[in-house]
Amino acid sequence: MGARAGSGRGQLFLRSLLFLLLAGPPARGQLRYAVPEELEHGAFVANLGEDLGLDVSTLSARRFRIVSRAGARQHLEVNLENGILFVNERIDREEVCEAGGTCLLHLQLLVESPLELYRVEVEVLDINDHAPTFPWQEYVLEVAESAVLGARFPLESAQDPDVGTNSVHTYRLSPNAFFSLEVQTRSDASKFAELVLERALDREQQRVHRVLLTALDGGVPERSGTAHILVTVLDANDNVPAFDQPSYGVSLPEDAPAGTLVIQLNATDLDEGPNGEIEYSFSGHAPPRVRELFHVEPRSGQVLLKGRLDYERASLHELYVQAKDRGPSAVAVHCRVLVHLLDVNDNAPEVTLTSVSTPVLEDAPPGTVIAVISVLDRDSGDNGRVSCEVSPNVPFELRSSFRNYYTLVTTQALDREAVPEYNVSITARDMGSPALLTRSTLTIPVSDVNDNAPRFLQPSYSVYVMENNAPGASICSVSALDPDCQQNAYLSYSIADGHIHGMPVGTYVSINSDSGHMYALRSLDYEQIRSFQIQVQAQDAGFPPLSANVTVHIFVLDQNDNAPVIVSPLPRNGSVATELVPRSARPGYLVGTVSAVDADAGLNSRLSYQLLQATDFTLFSVAPDTGELRTLRSFLEQDASRQQLVVQVRDGGQPALSATVSLLLSVVETMPQTLSDFSEFSLPPEVSSSSPLTLYLLVSLGSISFTFLLAILILTAIRCRGERRSRQGDSCSPPRCRCCPGSRASSDGLKASNLTAQPPAGTTAATCLDVPAGGPPGYCYKVCLGPESAQSDFMFLKPCSPPRNNEKDPGKRSRPDQHLQVSKEAKQPNTDWLPPSTQRPGLKRYQIQPWGSRGSRWKG
Repeated sequence: MGARAGSGRGQLFLRSLLFLLLAGPPARGQLRYAVPEELEHGAFVANLGEDLGLDVSTLSARRFRIVSRAGARQHLEVNLENGILFVNERIDREEVCEAGGTCLLHLQLLVESPLELYRVEVEVLDINDHAPTFPWQEYVLEVAESAVLGARFPLESAQDPDVGTNSVHTYRLSPNAFFSLEVQTRSDASKFAELVLERALDREQQRVHRVLLTALDGGVPERSGTAHILVTVLDANDNVPAFDQPSYGVSLPEDAPAGTLVIQLNATDLDEGPNGEIEYSFSGHAPPRVRELFHVEPRSGQVLLKGRLDYERASLHELYVQAKDRGPSAVAVHCRVLVHLLDVNDNAPEVTLTSVSTPVLEDAPPGTVIAVISVLDRDSGDNGRVSCEVSPNVPFELRSSFRNYYTLVTTQALDREAVPEYNVSITARDMGSPALLTRSTLTIPVSDVNDNAPRFLQPSYSVYVMENNAPGASICSVSALDPDCQQNAYLSYSIADGHIHGMPVGTYVSINSDSGHMYALRSLDYEQIRSFQIQVQAQDAGFPPLSANVTVHIFVLDQNDNAPVIVSPLPRNGSVATELVPRSARPGYLVGTVSAVDADAGLNSRLSYQLLQATDFTLFSVAPDTGELRTLRSFLEQDASRQQLVVQVRDGGQPALSATVSLLLSVVETMPQTLSDFSEFSLPPEVSSSSPLTLYLLVSLGSISFTFLLAILILTAIRCRGERRSRQGDSCSPPRCRCCPGSRASSDGLKASNLTAQPPAGTTAATCLDVPAGGPPGYCYKVCLGPESAQSDFMFLKPCSPPRNNEKDPGKRSRPDQHLQVSKEAKQPNTDWLPPSTQRPGLKRYQIQPWGSRGSRWKG
């Protein structure tokens, strides 16, 4: 055991020494090492980290590795901790490299971040691990006794898988008296032995000669193999066959089919009969590979193709053919046939993706390396030259780094939203004829970056919400889209800070950050707020985050939640409203107007009036649109002097809301100078403060007062002018007339007047003047002056148009008991529905009785 261990250590030392001697400096641009075969796992080969100048501590992080083709055995490996290249599995040089010559392992080393590629060649050095062997342990050699001295007899060659000095180096022959040995060298430097006759044979003395042939290699230690040669001495056959030439050469395409004629050999023998019949066969030292590929016809001498040729495996085949006659003591003669193979383009290029860095960021700059691609074509010459290209219309290109190595890089900026994934077709085409090509598709996904802001589906949103909504109810939903993906497309919604009527917007509405659903946080009131707007923001979850805003307009819809409010007449001191009606009132007499307001809008504020209760329904009626209370007929003696009425005001909502007012009408013979309850009303504080009614009333009253004063000034000037004329004339006595009497006779103004004055008996007649063109168009002005009266009354008369109010007959407009009224318009708090002008009870109306009677003036 100790001897064996010592022998093993000695062999390992010799192998290492041989490795150090044979390892030369690396070639420029790449590293080259040498390693003996049959080393154990873990044996040191080289320190790649030091030779390549790499930081050993970063090898693992940068994924330093050996790249090999799929299915190839990994004989060598790199230790990522120290950068040492070591033997991963036992290397059998004869298995790795079937052909002779230099055996190289081509390694592609790849390191990432940044991506770098190195080429390393490792030469596998042969060791003498095989002894020479003969195909057979015993050979029979027949030699004619008439063989001349110096005749040569080729012997079977020994086979040694080793190469170089470790292959068959020489042959030895055991000592004998008849034969010697000469060692010949073939064109491939292999050795074979020839037996040389040194002494004439005598079959009668010795029929058989036995010698031992030993084949020796040149390795250390030397190995050998032996074979026994049995030489049989034959009777004389004087002539031997002869070939036309000792050596033949032929060319054959590698794709030639089986059965193809390689060459027709021809040998002649001068003997006759069986001694002149020639048989052809391979020589005993023909290699086994030749016997597998070729076949020799024994009779014809044709060499035929039997197997499949492969130029990439061997471009030249050397055949040794022998010819021997069939006579006794036949002597074989030999010739050499060199078969040169012609390469054909029978190998398509091979495309190997050495390294792929996917996915690629869409904002990767042009020139970013995506993959390293290697191509290989086993053919030679133009058939083995390969060009590589990518499919058109893709933002990628191939750049050649080493021979048959390409890098796939980007040529422009990528956009994942436009193209999320590329299928790049890589085409490798050789230069043969016809050209062969290989296509390989590389799928390159594009990873997303946050380069797109969210976008709402609508430029703005309009939301209609019914008032008195339930707090927490959903009112609408906003939605936005982000063309990015994953986290960059995850959106969250929020409401921008702001105020609505002084309150934070967050007290009115909220939003679900995930779904975009908006909810009302309080019950909305149309009468307080009719519309408002908010800003909703959608923000993605990318880095940095991007956002977009949209305006949401919220309109509050009215609901019939406010009942009408009676504003006229109003009760006094908690009692019902009272009103005086003259018994002399005729049908159509305007008793007053019931006025109400409704804080709602639209149809919800459209009011209608009806008489709900009455002492006598045949006596009074209420206009449904205006609320005017009028008499239906004249009063009779049997009619009660007190009439109780209940008027209902109903809005147009669904369901309708209503309010009622009770009226007490007193029928009197004469009207006192007091105001009725119809005029004593005021708007509710909230109406007067929250609507423009006050402003309208102030403007209306100011305009009427200004017009009234202007009319007084004009009439005063006319009066003074008339007095001056009366002093000059004689048709009017000063005590009776203060206005120009001549104006009555003036033509058209007095003729066109439809008002006359009839003073009662016992009183001084008043002077009445009609001024048809003194006021606005379509109106007449009348001034009545009495000598006993300390006051003068001025009023606006109705337009010169068809009768209204109490004027039922146009022909009765000049009657002395005619009621002349002027109404003042009062606006409702809600302007969506305005009642007719006859329903607006803002102006004072005056009732004029004949002179001498007590007139009644009331406001409706």
